[in-house]
Amino acid sequence: MIELEGQGAIDRPLFTVEPWCVREPELRLDRLAQTESVFALSNGHVGMRGNLDEGEPHGMPGTYLNSFFEQRPLPHAETAYGYPEQGQTVINVTNGKVIRLLVDDEPFDVRYGRVHHHERNLDMRAGTLSRHVEWTSPADKTVKVTSVRIVSLTQRAVAAICYEVEPVDEAVRIVAQSELVANEALPGGGKDPRASAILESPLVGEEHVANGTKVLLLHRTRQSGLRMAAGMSHDIQGPDSTTVETESSKDVGRLTVATRLEPGQKLRIVKYIAYGWSSQRSRPALHDQVVGALAGARRTGWGGLLAEQRAFLDEFWEGADVEVDGDAEIQQAVRFSMFHVLQAGARAERRMIPAKGLTGPGYDGHAFWDTETFVLPVLTYTLPGAAADALAWRHMTLPLACERAVQLGLEGATFPWRTIRGQECSGYWPAGTAAFHINADISDAVLRYLDATQDLQFEREIGLDILVQTARLWRSLGHHDVGGVFRIDGVTGPDEYSAVVDNNVYTNLMARRNLQEAAEMAMRHPDVADRLGVDAEEAASWRDAAAAMLIPYDERLGVHPQSESFTHHARWDFAATKPDHYPLLLNYPYFDLYRKQVVKQADLVLALHLCGESFTEEEKVRNFAYYEGLTVRDSSLSAQTQAVVAAEVGQLELAHDYLGETALVDLHDLNRNTRDGLHIASMAGAWSGLVAGFGGMRAGDGRLRFAPRLPGGISRLAFRMLYRGSRVKVTVTAESAHYELLDGPGLKLWHHGEPVTLGDEPVELPIEPIPARPAPAQPTGREPAPRRIDPHGR
Repeated sequence: MIELEGQGAIDRPLFTVEPWCVREPELRLDRLAQTESVFALSNGHVGMRGNLDEGEPHGMPGTYLNSFFEQRPLPHAETAYGYPEQGQTVINVTNGKVIRLLVDDEPFDVRYGRVHHHERNLDMRAGTLSRHVEWTSPADKTVKVTSVRIVSLTQRAVAAICYEVEPVDEAVRIVAQSELVANEALPGGGKDPRASAILESPLVGEEHVANGTKVLLLHRTRQSGLRMAAGMSHDIQGPDSTTVETESSKDVGRLTVATRLEPGQKLRIVKYIAYGWSSQRSRPALHDQVVGALAGARRTGWGGLLAEQRAFLDEFWEGADVEVDGDAEIQQAVRFSMFHVLQAGARAERRMIPAKGLTGPGYDGHAFWDTETFVLPVLTYTLPGAAADALAWRHMTLPLACERAVQLGLEGATFPWRTIRGQECSGYWPAGTAAFHINADISDAVLRYLDATQDLQFEREIGLDILVQTARLWRSLGHHDVGGVFRIDGVTGPDEYSAVVDNNVYTNLMARRNLQEAAEMAMRHPDVADRLGVDAEEAASWRDAAAAMLIPYDERLGVHPQSESFTHHARWDFAATKPDHYPLLLNYPYFDLYRKQVVKQADLVLALHLCGESFTEEEKVRNFAYYEGLTVRDSSLSAQTQAVVAAEVGQLELAHDYLGETALVDLHDLNRNTRDGLHIASMAGAWSGLVAGFGGMRAGDGRLRFAPRLPGGISRLAFRMLYRGSRVKVTVTAESAHYELLDGPGLKLWHHGEPVTLGDEPVELPIEPIPARPAPAQPTGREPAPRRIDPHGR
């Protein structure tokens, strides 16, 4: 079936709820752009949106190469010193997904004729997107079309499609056109600042070649000077009368297959696609790279590519799977989320992990702090090599961060708020340049990775350099006041509804850790520290600043203000705010938001999670309750943090509600912008909400700690993770936690504060119930959707 816009289907679920796949049982043209994001395939280097094989209809065409971008001017209403002048925008590169089909001269187009059956399925164990269609043309000829698409996790440059056509009841003439298409027309981005800039024809053709079943196109960008190549090669099986022709022009390469199929016959086309790009390599070198990648893919063959993909994912799931009993939607969502987090970083290999991965052009394809704070924890404990690669990319951009610090009159490094190549691309400085916490976020991710892996080489070659330069930033950004207290004034914390404030608690706590650990690491590696120019006096100044760091506290309310004087501001009038006026940033001036107590996303609450050792249990309870009443979750990053901390303070049902919001953000299109790409960091929150929330997992200083407790709607939770070479499995029920060492050396862990040695034999320990506490209230109309309904309908 096919569902057209305006037929009342919007309230029906798009996907079936199944544990290992996302299946769309019928095509919904009104939700096409959303499903293109959901069905995107990627390996961190190449990304392909889940567009229909024939290219039309589409919501938003999209094929992306990690870090391949075009420059554009950043306009400012008024220029000022330090404003970035150039933006960077991800571009839709040459599309290799297209296979057009003609049935007795009628184009196969789901908008015409009759679609009897249309199903797509994202298989998270096989790593494939499959499609099954039965269609009758306007001329009353019926065919079955089956396609399977893959972006290889083992052959980084390669994607492939197996496309099959067969007649249903009578002979048909079939023409299939496999294409490479550059400079596709794209829909407009609208006025939403979260959408991307649209650049017309960003690629300039340099070479096109057609030979046998191979076609190759080479292009360069007009402004950024990047060069890319895309190629395709084919294996074709059909009747003996089948003919094949190829042709190419600067923006289109085409292989045309023509045949006649009798009932019982089938045309099968295996299309191998390869990509390469570089800012430095020559046109012949890229040409040869793509030819070589195609040769390797054809040698492996379609069956070999599928087998490699399955083996890669089997190994990943064996060490990373999360099992949830009692909430089938969350079970599907956490695997879907982990699959896309894996796709975003598996083969990025010293390139960034954008906020949307490679699933769409939202936020111009930029990377933010989302990567280090929300995405990398998942990879650090499941696929640590991918986390190391993402941090190595940050290290590669460190010279640019140091240049930016000099421009701002600071020492050390100022990492960009949003970027593709390492330069600052945020034109709105209060929420961009002033959000200095990203420097501590990156350092925190380095420390988390080193704690989990004990990777000494990484520490010496990458980690210390990052920590030293960020520590220098904090020491020059802050100052000791007349009382000797170290202050960091005029910054923007995670909550972008409070900008340019003094002593943001999250920023100061993270900076304190950054300063302390930089000094300690410099002592461990005096030779590297000497090379970086760190002497004893500088390291001592970092310790002094950390020890004197101001952490504001409101004695009157008994809570930590998000920043100094925040709790003295007037509260936002939530009761008078209409439901359709969220997100507030699209309906109210920032000036009004900045001077009120209203929180876009968890800020102080994020400090409770990432810097939990800095708060007592009572402080966590009071702080969480206070900020629940102010947080509107206009950012998709918020719910996962609220889920984790709600679980820690005993609000288990509320934590379950927030888990549903972060885990289902794209499967349910909760923010109505999944069309622009998936919310990779929010999806990572599905893992965090379960493992760090209900599993109570915390790690640091060589200690792996768990404090598990489950909400009523989840009867069993099991997850696997890697820590210091040991793979452990944790299984939680309402009454007990079961800890098992799957492989690696034994290790010591903590269960609700009690040390446990885990060796050859599993350990099972009881879970004591947590005291009941009053449920906190959220702003009017901003309560999370409940995951459970009690017998009385509450």
